[in-house]
Amino acid sequence: MLHVDSARGWRGGQSQVLLSAAGMAARGHDVALACRAGGVLEQRARAAGLDVHPVPFGGDLSPWAALALRRVVARARPEVVQLHDPHAVGAAFLPVRLGRLRAVATRRVDFPLRGALSRLKYAGCGRVIAVSRAIASVLAGAGLGPERVRVVYEGVPDRAPQPGGRDVLAGLGVPDDALVVGNVAALTDHKDHATLLEAAPRVLARAPSARFVVFGEGELRASLEARARTLGLGERWIFGGFRADLDRILPAFDVFCLSSKTEGLGTSLLDAMAFSRPVVATAAGGIPEAVEDGVTGRMVPPRDPAALAEALAAVLLDPALRERYGAAGRRRFLDRFTADRMVEETVHVYEEVL
Repeated sequence: MLHVDSARGWRGGQSQVLLSAAGMAARGHDVALACRAGGVLEQRARAAGLDVHPVPFGGDLSPWAALALRRVVARARPEVVQLHDPHAVGAAFLPVRLGRLRAVATRRVDFPLRGALSRLKYAGCGRVIAVSRAIASVLAGAGLGPERVRVVYEGVPDRAPQPGGRDVLAGLGVPDDALVVGNVAALTDHKDHATLLEAAPRVLARAPSARFVVFGEGELRASLEARARTLGLGERWIFGGFRADLDRILPAFDVFCLSSKTEGLGTSLLDAMAFSRPVVATAAGGIPEAVEDGVTGRMVPPRDPAALAEALAAVLLDPALRERYGAAGRRRFLDRFTADRMVEETVHVYEEVL
């Protein structure tokens, strides 16, 4: 099996690539990984003991990436190639067609496929994995028939929470008695931190001890920091930057909030559920397939600060409700969103194309 991913940084999608490749290797499959040269995924995959092949990705149909992938294919001779992101699908288009390879693509975003080229890229893929039913609907709207599309939910590992999360938050200026609304997401437009910022003053009016702590980096950080200052949030809103120790931090949140306006599924949301954290999220993309409103947390319409604030305050101020939502979220994670289940179902898709 050859896994291909072109991403530069480290986001939820890259963690899924690594979990998939490592999970298959642990099951005795021969696995190789082609990824961006010098990227975080290359470093982490090597540390995990995987067979890694760095590739100079440069966008869709990059000739240098295509030539490099052609060489990787010749060495690895994979039975199946899994293409984990749209640029990987484009770069592998010619190597897949020329080598008559069996290919499976993964679609993790619920953005529409725009233009004929976007749809053509998937022509050589025997199956396309959608990580939610919402994404499967987007693919159907682009003309990909149901015989080619399979829904395989993303998954995260089941692991014990690491101690010391409140100490980390204290180091960022969070008081010991604060109620913490936590968010883990890249600071990009579709994650819509702007709506969470607008909701924050309303929440603080009802829960003055609350603190909002956001972990992640992105191109919107400066503008979001400016908006937080304009709203007068001061020390009650904290940008924590990128962190590699989220297994300590996430369990220290009183509520996990995801305010996206579009979302394929949301792996940080799954992490929160794995750690029994109650969730308040927007009903965007695949989120309603993970969060059951009134059972594992609360869901509100996207881009609605008033509704988001009302849900956050209600959950924050009710310890029994937080505990009930968290326990239910943990059960839902174990039933539907583990990494082991994701790997097994992905292997079944491979068997179909073989």
